[in-house]
Amino acid sequence: MSTETDNALDSMLPHINFDNSYARTFEGFYVRCRATAAPSPSLLQLNHALAEELGLDPVALDSEAGASIFSGNAIPEGAEPLAQAYAGHQFGSHVPQLGDGRALLLGEVIDVHQRRRDIQLKGSGPTPFSRGGDGMAPLGPVLREYLIGEGMHALGLPTSRALAAVATGELVYRETPLPGGVLTRVAASHLRVGTFQFFAARGGVEKIRDLADYAIARHYPDIAEADNPYLEFFKAVAEAQAALVSGWMNIGFIHGVMNTDNMTISGETLDYGPCAFMDTYDPGTVFSSIDRGGRYAYANQPVILPWNLTRFAETLVPLIDPVKDKSVEMLTGVLEQVESRYKSHWLAGMRTKIGLTTEEPDDLDMVNDLLWVMKDGKADFTLVFRRLSQAARGNSDAVQDLFEQSGAFEVWVRRWRKRLEQENMPAETTAQAMDRVNPIYIPRNHKVEEALIAAVNHSDIEPFKKLLAVLQNPFNETPGNEAYATPLPNPAYVTFCGT
Repeated sequence: MSTETDNALDSMLPHINFDNSYARTFEGFYVRCRATAAPSPSLLQLNHALAEELGLDPVALDSEAGASIFSGNAIPEGAEPLAQAYAGHQFGSHVPQLGDGRALLLGEVIDVHQRRRDIQLKGSGPTPFSRGGDGMAPLGPVLREYLIGEGMHALGLPTSRALAAVATGELVYRETPLPGGVLTRVAASHLRVGTFQFFAARGGVEKIRDLADYAIARHYPDIAEADNPYLEFFKAVAEAQAALVSGWMNIGFIHGVMNTDNMTISGETLDYGPCAFMDTYDPGTVFSSIDRGGRYAYANQPVILPWNLTRFAETLVPLIDPVKDKSVEMLTGVLEQVESRYKSHWLAGMRTKIGLTTEEPDDLDMVNDLLWVMKDGKADFTLVFRRLSQAARGNSDAVQDLFEQSGAFEVWVRRWRKRLEQENMPAETTAQAMDRVNPIYIPRNHKVEEALIAAVNHSDIEPFKKLLAVLQNPFNETPGNEAYATPLPNPAYVTFCGT
């Protein structure tokens, strides 16, 4: 593209009202950087609803000018592209410097709900934190993150969002040459546990204080005037993360890389690399090609939760109390409550999934017994819960058919129905409530792969668009979409981080 064309396009760029508090506040916490030019960017998908929520003009963005912005070729007025610094524990090992190796924070906007949101490019080329990598992203992982992130949002879980997906028109070299892409990601912020670790490791107590003050003001303003705001800050992050991980467990989601650099201070799900949804229920399920020891297996996610939070607590010790031992004692007191807070969120979610609105002491055993029966019967996690609503209406055949041996399930159902009688609710009311929390459509692994293969290998984006449309209404069963609800379990299915 010529300079004259560039200048003409720049003059037509849609307006984005940036307000970049991170860039203003934290000089030295990032490196200013520009994206690598994409030779022939094309806009494959624009999230019109999210654009409107951000106060942007989706019609103006769904254009050549929008493709230029979302590829990084054009920088809108007010944007301040930067790569953020952070560290992290990766599979238990501390890496003192990671940072945005293939991402650029374009800037922040205040959305129509008065929430501050980051707009970030992912896959836009190398930065000073790339550690020898090319900073690019293959198109497949870009579209995968778009699908699963938007699917998670529709399921009601806190998550980063996808604003746009662009094909760059160039090849990215991994094991084989692959089409390149850039994702435009929106998040409450990109502050991570690893952000605090980066500065704590450098002895920067005042920097940690500044970062904590900023995070409190941005994410937890109600605690700013607390007697010990930093302790309350830790409590708030711990609560947000406990609620998030319980949500993952309630829908059968496996993040795959619960490293501290992927755990957000806001409590949003971040970085959909080797993630996947379980089909056949098995608590030991691992999909990630790099998780050879099963550290981040489905059942281990609640175990990693307090481990990651302990790493976060270590960075806050100097802020809590002048006496180190007292700080450690207070933080430890919060950490000791994380497991119970997680279990409370998880059990509350599971109660709603099986149609309970009241609490009884035996409910935990009832849920765990169902899970045991599902594992023993090799039943599909999502469909068992979805079809339980039919059993609540009086017909157990559809859910029984999911089990290789249904005898143990039939015993469980009789016990469950007696428990439902205590609810004193009409069966249809209970069934409808269950259908509102148990999805019929999730990002089934084989459907995700079908969509990505079509887009990457055949330049056919339509299967992606169809799957995306289905995932945006996960609780409403629609005639004609049966294939999107049908599991195709593949024990050998492996996911990759996409770097």
